[in-house]
Amino acid sequence: MNIEIDKNSGYCFGVEYAIEMAEDELNENGQLYCLGDIVHNHMEVDRLAAKGLKVIEHEELKKLHDCKVLIRAHGEPPETYKIAIENNIELIDASCPVVLKLQNRVKGSFDQMEEREGQIVIYGKPGHAEVIGLTGQTKEKAIIVMEDEDLNQIDFSRPVTLYSQTTKSTKGFYRFKEMIETRIEAVKGEGLEVTDFKANDSICRQVSNREPSMEKFSQKHDVIIFVSGKKSSNGRALYGVCKNFNERSYFVGSEEEIDISWIEPTDSVGICGATSTPMWLMEQVRDFIQSQFAAVPK
Repeated sequence: MNIEIDKNSGYCFGVEYAIEMAEDELNENGQLYCLGDIVHNHMEVDRLAAKGLKVIEHEELKKLHDCKVLIRAHGEPPETYKIAIENNIELIDASCPVVLKLQNRVKGSFDQMEEREGQIVIYGKPGHAEVIGLTGQTKEKAIIVMEDEDLNQIDFSRPVTLYSQTTKSTKGFYRFKEMIETRIEAVKGEGLEVTDFKANDSICRQVSNREPSMEKFSQKHDVIIFVSGKKSSNGRALYGVCKNFNERSYFVGSEEEIDISWIEPTDSVGICGATSTPMWLMEQVRDFIQSQFAAVPK
């Protein structure tokens, strides 16, 4: 049996940086608050919890004083920084540089659009931590779109500037871009002015480049075991790519969810995961599969 772990899977830079910062602080002080799950993977959250990382939500943050709180890679809205100053909270800011840059771009665009009575539209998942941080740059006025019917929130007679959550699908972004262009043309006629609509592809290439890589990897093996946390939108998107190119693709949170009947002794098995999937977990899945077939004759 051949088992391969996809070398392109695992943490993106932003997540790896956040976890390193958390571990450095935990190794020094043994305790640290984290605003929301540090990563959308319950196995990694549990591992860090055992080391002293305590996950809190925004309501709990308001009650804390004189302590340290980690901001994860997804970033935070301005309100979080304001609370930290008021409550003498030291923020360990592990916001991904890509997300921070996007927040600044959204803030700049929002200020311009306010002057022109325009609208900021974000292609992303409502309630997602990164999207909350982005809408915070617009005084909560940004319009979030993820389903086709969400477009009905937009006034197509007014200027529109479109951005994307960094971890969304590139294909999905450009599909929404075309739909918005079509709707604006239906209102204003053909030949859009530059001031009517501006689309900014703000998807992280470290994430989007994994889609073509996943296409090749999923076709390379008989069976694909995709390892990811259930909360990861990136994980669901990448698993969808695998499933599209290899019907024998299975989504698991850990080795405990593997049904060994999925795999034949002669199969070539590919193990891959999301940007929030730790390498140690994929290695654990590999070791489990190997142990199940160790006594099976080749």
